[in-house]
Amino acid sequence: MDEIPLSALIGTLIFLIFVSGFFSGSETGLMSLNRYRLRHLADKKHKGALRAQRLLEQPEKLIGLILLGNNFVNILASAIATIIGLRVMGEAGIAVATGILTFVILIFAEVTPKTIAALHPERFALPSSLILSPLLKLLYPVVWIINQLTAGIFKLLGVRSEEGANLKLSSEELRVVVNEASSMIPRRHQKMLLSILDLEKATIEDIMIPRNEIVGIDINDDWEDIVTQVTESQHTRLPVFEDDIDHVIGLIHLRRTIRLFQQQEFSKDDFRDLIRDVYFVPEGVPLNTQLINFQKERRRIGLVVNEYGEIQGLITLEDILEEIIGEFTTDPAASSKDIHLQEDGTYLVDGSTNVRELNKLLHWTLPTEGPKTLNGLVIEYLEHIPDPGTSMLLGGYPVEIVQTSQSTVKTVRIDPRLKKSSPSNQAGA
Repeated sequence: MDEIPLSALIGTLIFLIFVSGFFSGSETGLMSLNRYRLRHLADKKHKGALRAQRLLEQPEKLIGLILLGNNFVNILASAIATIIGLRVMGEAGIAVATGILTFVILIFAEVTPKTIAALHPERFALPSSLILSPLLKLLYPVVWIINQLTAGIFKLLGVRSEEGANLKLSSEELRVVVNEASSMIPRRHQKMLLSILDLEKATIEDIMIPRNEIVGIDINDDWEDIVTQVTESQHTRLPVFEDDIDHVIGLIHLRRTIRLFQQQEFSKDDFRDLIRDVYFVPEGVPLNTQLINFQKERRRIGLVVNEYGEIQGLITLEDILEEIIGEFTTDPAASSKDIHLQEDGTYLVDGSTNVRELNKLLHWTLPTEGPKTLNGLVIEYLEHIPDPGTSMLLGGYPVEIVQTSQSTVKTVRIDPRLKKSSPSNQAGA
């Protein structure tokens, strides 16, 4: 070593520090890559992304290669720095060289490259894969031995390396990804994506048309009444029953009746021939599952039944799609005929209004864990049918009973301006 010029040793040391920074930055850059963006670039045949993807498919070999190279370079740099210190300052130079080299490696070979790689992983990782890929092939035997020794240590410690390889995202983690991508996704599209994730949290009961609001055709009515109902209906599909909805016989697509209406002779028997069988849906099915079931069965409407086969309501494909894209109106209160904004800022709400729909339309936080309707929420809390004038706090919202019948709460008044911060319910006459 004495015959090697000091300038050559210093140049070699600087080069080794640069190489150490390369290995440190490559490790951080490759591990910080967005796996989904990397997959997208790889699908577009980006050469750097393809190389990086191949390297990341074997993370234990990649880490083994980087650590092997980094440690070899750092140890060699330490040896050269010691020689330089001895030449310049004698034995005291060893301590000085160690201190200076520690500081230089920490700043220029660790903190700086790793910070840059963490901030711009693609700029660092993709070009570095051009060097790491052939280097891995060249040093594969050494890397393999290191990995085998490491695997043996893992086995002794009871650690399974495949436990950390699962990169699947839960729905909540995916929600965080969507929220953090707000700068790249239009706000409306972001809401739609989040609504899709929320489908699994809601069931058919939350959005179905309740039994008492189902509009259908009684096949036992006079033919003239049926014709009037068909021609004036605002719906395209209607259930057909005998006397009541419990005796449903099928569904009719009103568009199919247009051609027959054009004929001079169109009887009830012709109408019966157009009735299609009913599609029944069990209550409690999550909305995301029912959306798939509608697609699989090629249906757009179904009757919801409970465990006893009793009809509870009606669900349509459009109802589920509205959960994703929102209501087709700009005025929240106007989107429901059961919600009426008063001049004093209060709301008159029909007791049959769905609580979840009410929260969604007016951005309220009424409790949704129990009953599905406002009437059910009031009765569950009071445990009896209240008299008009009764007031209470439901979820912190002042609620006044306006109109009741013998069996239900028909109308309530809610004042969201006086909402209490505490969600606990209170009641009083």
